[in-house]
Amino acid sequence: MSTLLIGGVQLPGATDSTAHAAPDTSVSNKQNFSTDVIYQLFTDRFHNGSAANDPTGGAFSSGCTNLRLYCGGDWQGITDKINANYFTNMGITALWISQPVENIFSIVNYSGTSITSYHGYWARDFKKTNPYFGSFTDFENLINAAHAKNIKIIIDFAPNHTSPAMETDASFADNGRLYNNGTLLSGYTGDTNGLFHHNGGTDFSSLENGIYKNLYDLADINHNKSQIDTYFKEAIKLWLDLGIDGIRVDAVKHMPFGWQKNWMSYINEYKPVFTFGEWFLGVNEVDPNNHKFANESGMSLLDFEFNQKVRQVFRDNTDTMYGLDSMLSSTQTSYAQVNDQVTFIDNHDMDRFKTSSVNNRRLELALALTLTSRGVPAIYYGTEHYQTGNGDPANRGPMTSFSETTTAFNVIKILAPLRKSNPAIAYGTTQQRWINNDIYIYERKFGNSVAVVAINRNLSTSGSIGGLLTSLPAGTYTDALGGLLGGNPITIGGGGAASTFTLAPGAAAVWQSTLEQTTPALGHVGPVMGKAGTVVTIDGRGFGAAKGTVYFGTTAVTGANILSWENTQIKVLAPAIAAGLQQVKIRTSGAVDSNAYNGFNLLTGSQISVRFIVNNATTALGQNVYLVGNTAELGNWDPAKAVGPMFNQIITAYPSWYFDVSVPAGTALQFKFIKKNGSAVTWESGSNHTFTSPASGTATVTVNWQP
Repeated sequence: MSTLLIGGVQLPGATDSTAHAAPDTSVSNKQNFSTDVIYQLFTDRFHNGSAANDPTGGAFSSGCTNLRLYCGGDWQGITDKINANYFTNMGITALWISQPVENIFSIVNYSGTSITSYHGYWARDFKKTNPYFGSFTDFENLINAAHAKNIKIIIDFAPNHTSPAMETDASFADNGRLYNNGTLLSGYTGDTNGLFHHNGGTDFSSLENGIYKNLYDLADINHNKSQIDTYFKEAIKLWLDLGIDGIRVDAVKHMPFGWQKNWMSYINEYKPVFTFGEWFLGVNEVDPNNHKFANESGMSLLDFEFNQKVRQVFRDNTDTMYGLDSMLSSTQTSYAQVNDQVTFIDNHDMDRFKTSSVNNRRLELALALTLTSRGVPAIYYGTEHYQTGNGDPANRGPMTSFSETTTAFNVIKILAPLRKSNPAIAYGTTQQRWINNDIYIYERKFGNSVAVVAINRNLSTSGSIGGLLTSLPAGTYTDALGGLLGGNPITIGGGGAASTFTLAPGAAAVWQSTLEQTTPALGHVGPVMGKAGTVVTIDGRGFGAAKGTVYFGTTAVTGANILSWENTQIKVLAPAIAAGLQQVKIRTSGAVDSNAYNGFNLLTGSQISVRFIVNNATTALGQNVYLVGNTAELGNWDPAKAVGPMFNQIITAYPSWYFDVSVPAGTALQFKFIKKNGSAVTWESGSNHTFTSPASGTATVTVNWQP
């Protein structure tokens, strides 16, 4: 039994904080990012490692004086900084890079302003690289360099659209053309195969409007085409085969949910990696559809609720710590896997957190919160140097420095590694322990490990903290930040009670204890969706060295179906049992049960996307139409689990309704449509509708409402 000095007090049985080779913290763990800190960078704006791949002519801005043009950053530049240990020294263990695929080469002219695809979001061929970023060899070199430093690579991926296009002007920009490894599939104008939507631009008035109309002037891809479905499965397979560790999916709010679930099931069936989507939420916006997507699609989300509230509290002073606590409390239950949502304080689609009027300490406090709170923290490039910029493209400026001496850099450097050394920060629950308008003290707890974080956002007034109760063992604890943000030691007595202390103006402190876990504590399961036979990775502490039993619901998985069993990680095959949500837990070889991990979605089988259309379904005020049927994906005939509400404005018009649904491939489906108004349900009459889903591709089935 080892001992380790934790927070100034020597505790028996403490775990070694340098356990970087532990399976749950390894770069080989592509499902679990709970122990990681992500660094989001714009490839073109980070570092120019090779002038040989810079654009020529008007697309390039030497010195990056024109932020709408290419500035030369590339994969070689990122590789150089990996090898120089810039990210390692900062504690970063995952890099989220710009979409790597080939983008349009033309310069787009908007009212006299020339704009290039430096950002990577104007794709033309998802099976080729952006040559201004590098070749496939350069990309593989980046992957290899990152993995050698225990750093994961996340690619941005935008299957919602190609590039700017005008229906009436085929000469505008690249006309949205989509290529398949160099072969033209279609342009936006003259799209005879219907690979794009041609419904005009969205006004963001509804989910349906955002999904089936163009996002701004970007050529919107029609995912209800087998050719498109196959294309994006082949494209993501290419990048998975290159060794990527994660995917950030652009504009998930603007693509059919059923198609995305089907696409995620393909990824999980082939090479599952941590995947999170972008669903923008404005200030104080809470959207149940956002939670539903995160809970049912198989991917996590960028946590805009967290982002907007942290900006209100620490940046804009438009809310207090009570608002922050309320957000953390509500999202704990709204998101089935709250620790898988990606937290951040700014990104490329909003003003940077730092402005000339925002004190550096406010940014540092926001970083301290993000790095120790629930979720997977993501840092936007340049934040460690207090980079500023309001609006696009000022918020996407070139990297201003690679100094490793700023306070912000050192806050990240100290706190990021705690996610690997203290499982309470990686996997723990969150409990508010002390609060007023300006001071927030919260506790993260996982098994026998604890972290207590105190933050005072008031830069001029200290706070006297009395009556603080924690789960920390008795002892004296130094601030893990070493006083970098004005924190101080605390003394804990019996029952976890802290002696009264003063928290300085603008101070933040972290006090922690990591005791050896002798009983099993389950922290993470990934992927959270898959069919029977899917390899599921279970991470946590205290599993023991000998094989025990894994339970999916009441079904015990043993023997050869448990592929590996280590003290912090288990790999197991999902069992062939009834599809639906399953509770996962383990029982050690010593017959000790873990906590349960809720919400593993066991699929009926491999998935495809099917569009269901029902005609002549008239409704009364307050009623909506839903779909229900004989598989778990269709709700197993339970109206409470029915798919919908269905849409009725764009692809079809009322009284016809439609919805794109992920269903098991090659399966005899039986289904009906129902009308719901609150708890009141009206069923169709007649026999069940029947349809056998194809083995691959997409399909459409159209029926009439049976009165």
